[in-house]
Amino acid sequence: MGGYVLLTAHLVQRGSAESKPVDQTDRPEDDERRATPQSPWPVRVGGLPLAIYRNSLSLALLLIFAGSFVGHLFGGTAAYNQEQALQSGAPPIGVWEFLGTSDFWFQSMQNWQSEFLAVGALTLLSIVLRQHASPESKPVTVTHATTGA
Repeated sequence: MGGYVLLTAHLVQRGSAESKPVDQTDRPEDDERRATPQSPWPVRVGGLPLAIYRNSLSLALLLIFAGSFVGHLFGGTAAYNQEQALQSGAPPIGVWEFLGTSDFWFQSMQNWQSEFLAVGALTLLSIVLRQHASPESKPVTVTHATTGA
């Protein structure tokens, strides 16, 4: 999802509800020079806090991905070692060795496959289909070619 957020911030897909309008590059409300006293603290301060705040959604999602990847690596290593010990009495392997096994990557790709399918379906189906009052959908009255919600 972190990659999806980054890609939708920079790429434009004509007809997609999740894409910026084709003729719109930046939104005026994203300009930190328009900050008010009610704006969030990082916007008023600027610098590194603003850079982190501006990218906080993708950073949070990428950190969640990294955490789940590491968790899968450690948990998968333990499960793999247990299974190998029961089946063949093989000695345990370390996490770096498990990272290089086909078992680890097969399990990872199975998990990612469903995520890619879900994101792809949402993006492509939102071009033609509508859901009343959903921020991921265009209004029901706009044409299929209209980009942005």
